[in-house]
Parts: sequence; C-alpha cells; structure tokens
Amino acid sequence: MTTLFDPIRLGDLQLANRIVMAPLTRNRAPHQLPNDLMRDYYVQRASAGLIITEATQVCPEGQGYLDTPGIHSPEQVAAWRRITDAVHAAGGRIVVQLWHVGRISHVSLQPGGVAPVSSTDRPANTKTFTADGFVPCSAPRRLRLDEMPGLIAAYRQAARNAMDAGFDGVEVHGANGYLLEQFLRDSINDRADAYGGSIANRARLMVEVMQAIVAEIGGGRSGIRLSPITPVNDAAQDSDAQALYEHVVRQLAPLKLAFIHLIEGQTGGARDLSDKGVEPFDYAALRALYGGPWIVNNGYSRSMALDAVASGAADLVAFGKAFISNPDLVRRLREDAPLQPLVQATLYGGGAAGYTDYPALDAVTVA
Repeated sequence: MTTLFDPIRLGDLQLANRIVMAPLTRNRAPHQLPNDLMRDYYVQRASAGLIITEATQVCPEGQGYLDTPGIHSPEQVAAWRRITDAVHAAGGRIVVQLWHVGRISHVSLQPGGVAPVSSTDRPANTKTFTADGFVPCSAPRRLRLDEMPGLIAAYRQAARNAMDAGFDGVEVHGANGYLLEQFLRDSINDRADAYGGSIANRARLMVEVMQAIVAEIGGGRSGIRLSPITPVNDAAQDSDAQALYEHVVRQLAPLKLAFIHLIEGQTGGARDLSDKGVEPFDYAALRALYGGPWIVNNGYSRSMALDAVASGAADLVAFGKAFISNPDLVRRLREDAPLQPLVQATLYGGGAAGYTDYPALDAVTVA
C-alpha cells in the first residue's frame, strides 16, 4: 500500500516523500528581494518532499501586499539562487509559486501609483497589506486585449527566471481570487470579448499562460494551483463551478504538467461550505478527468493525509500552517509526534520571531 512517506516522481521531479509544504505568504522580503532569513526558513523545512515557495510576483504590477518577493529582476533571480542552492544542499526540492494578484492590490504598491489591473474595473470588497497596515483594495483597471500578450510573456519570462534561479520548477497561482481566477469566475469577469462570457473564454488566459510556460520550461517542471469554491478575496461562486473547473482540467491535461494542486473548500478555512450556500463540489471527478499527479490541500490532519494517499484519492498532501510552526513536520507526521501551535501574531511581516525560531522535535524533547 502506498503511504504518505513513500517517494514519488512528479514529471521531471523525484521527491523523497509525498508531503508538500504549501505556499505561505509571510511578508518578509523588503523591496521584493529574497534574503538570508528566508533562506534559513526554507532550509529548515527541506525535509518536505516538495517546497512550494510563498507567492512571488511575475512582474512589478503583480504585487498586492507589502514585502512580498518577485522573480522579474536580475537581483531577485540572484537572491533566489542563494535560497535554492541552500535547499538543494539540504536535500530538498523547491518550486516557486508564480503570482499576479490582479485587483487584490493598492495603488501604493503599484509602479507609478497607478490602478492595479484585472478582468474587470469593479473593486474587490476586501483588504490588502500595505505600509499603512491593512487597507481596502484600490479600484482596478480592466486589462485591454492588446495587453494580454505582454501579460502572458511576463509569466513565461518568470518561469525562465525560475530556472535561472535554480528552482526545480514552478507552480502557477491560479487560485484564491487572484488575477487568473478573476478571469475564470463569472462572478468577477464581466467582459464581453475573447476573455469573457463563455467558460472557454474565461479560461483562456489561464490556459494560454500554462501553454506559454510549458513551451518555455516543459510540462514536467510546471504545475498549477486551483481553488474551485473558495470565497476568499471577494471571489464569489461561479454560476457553474463544476463545469468551469472540469473544462480547465481538460484543457490542462494535454500539457502533462508535473502536478495540479487543489484547494478543497475555503482556503485556510472550512472544507464544507454548504452552510454558506455553496454547492458540493465533486473533486474526485476533477481528479479522474486529469489523470496526472494530484496534490490536495486544506485542513488535512495526519490521519486524513494518510487515508488520502493510501486510498488513491491524492498522490500528495500539502500542509500550510502546520509547516510554519513545525519545521520538521515530516518527522513529526512519521512518528505521530505532537505538533506545535501556531503564533498568529507573527504570521505577516517582522523578523525571525515566529519565522525561523520554532524549535525542531529534538529541541522540544530536550527542553
């Protein structure tokens, strides 16, 4: 029987186990530059079968929160290289999550103080994190058709930069109400052109981005994260989420991606959203349509993760918050050791406190 701790191959990536460190925004990259503190943080967690980095901007306009890293400049590529080299030296595998926030941004974070871009000109009814703390998102500007090729090229160049930075691959952020999902969902996308209206049109940008990345670095080093029913970042439900995401998966299958990473339920929240009027989603149907490596995420306990892999419901399980407070999470899961609680106050911004100072199991035992 396959277990959570068995090795697995994802496309071109050979992993030591099936435990994934989920992408976690921590706002510790001043001036959008990765740094030595981030290197220490990722090295501490290199026992994960796969690390997916915090969301990382593909272009300056893609930034939506203070002190998040980018991968669009030579300085950023060089800074990330120091991190990937260190993770590899520790025996780990690491991919970068490529990110464009779309309308989940603020003019103070945009080059020249201009409006952020999106599929729509309607603002998101949510907040983002700036130098002044949490503030309402700014009203966006609707992207023009003639801007689409440049946007897709930014993703493609970011994937190439990731290879130059020593990453094992990339994961495209297609979830959580950010730019690509702003095009996907008809609750946000109110366009009447080739990128709006029908399911095929709304999925067009995501598919074209993935095609461009695969053409640049290969499907075996490319993955994507999806969140079919999460309501975060003012991403109200699509009118037919099942049909929409089944179409997306059908379009992605021929690309032979290294993986699809699926968030089940509300990101960082409830898995069952029926009390909020959200229709049940058939994740198994999505997995069957795709047929390739499948990562599941959101609220998985040790027993749930073991069952998911043993039953074949998933190939790998991603853990987010548990990896923040347990750098040696793989060992703790293997030994069924207690998990350390998370300190909520130190999640975003700051320094080593609540970031690299969570002790490993041996230190806890000795203490």
